[in-house]
Amino acid sequence: MTQQLERLIAHAETVLIKLDAFLQPKPQTVDWSAVAWQWVSVQGVGALQAIPYPHQMRLENIQFADRQKAEVVRNTRQFLQGLTANNVLLTGARGTGKSSLIKALLTEFSAQGLRFIEVEKHDLVHLPEIVNLIRNRPEKFIIYCDDLTFESNDIAYKALKVVLDGSLANTSDNVLVYATSNRKNLMPEMIVDNLATTNEGGEIRPSDSIEEKTALAERFGLWLSFYSFDQTEYLAIAAHWLATFDIDFDDDASKAALTFTYTRGARSGRIAYQFARDYAGKLKLHA
Repeated sequence: MTQQLERLIAHAETVLIKLDAFLQPKPQTVDWSAVAWQWVSVQGVGALQAIPYPHQMRLENIQFADRQKAEVVRNTRQFLQGLTANNVLLTGARGTGKSSLIKALLTEFSAQGLRFIEVEKHDLVHLPEIVNLIRNRPEKFIIYCDDLTFESNDIAYKALKVVLDGSLANTSDNVLVYATSNRKNLMPEMIVDNLATTNEGGEIRPSDSIEEKTALAERFGLWLSFYSFDQTEYLAIAAHWLATFDIDFDDDASKAALTFTYTRGARSGRIAYQFARDYAGKLKLHA
């Protein structure tokens, strides 16, 4: 009976060892021939998934942001040449070219070894893992975070802060973070944060928490703002995009472009592009 029990225990241990090996996460196989990836995580396990057809945007299509474009391009060139460069934060009005400018960098510089990794906000907790994965690669990587904002109780910003600050465990010379946001300070500033009467029973130094919330954006070494377009600028952008569709920007097109904004309640580069697609498609449909 004792020998049978021992055999059962030994067999159970063997099964457990095999099961443990099966359940261990397998080393991910990354398609390093790609130029852009998305970080995809399922149940806490993440992997780099190649983007076979990255969005092709060109720098010349970014209108009325010459200073911002020049600064970002200069910083990226420094990075690619192995010189010191900064993490970049682009903030400002919606549809003014922030995301398009960053995407255009991949089109412009992928042949020089620039690579993109797009990371969603909820996956920022994986940033140390991502940095370790690409640390010894010869390429230069931009970790791209679009429309980046955090709530007051969001812990993902702490992982971002570690990478931006360059802690001893996570610094890497071949990685920068480029992010866009419609919110200047990335985290909400509450009126209650400034009410001294709320200190009772709370923190001894509440100003420390306030500074932590507002200082995240300051950890980006290059911080550039984008502004809404006036009517003249909007029409010029609409004309530019219509030209890419081989359509002349005549009086009818100008009136249609303005009418298009009335249903949107705003003028932006994104809306100008949407108008151009709509207007060019309608003209060619009835041609």
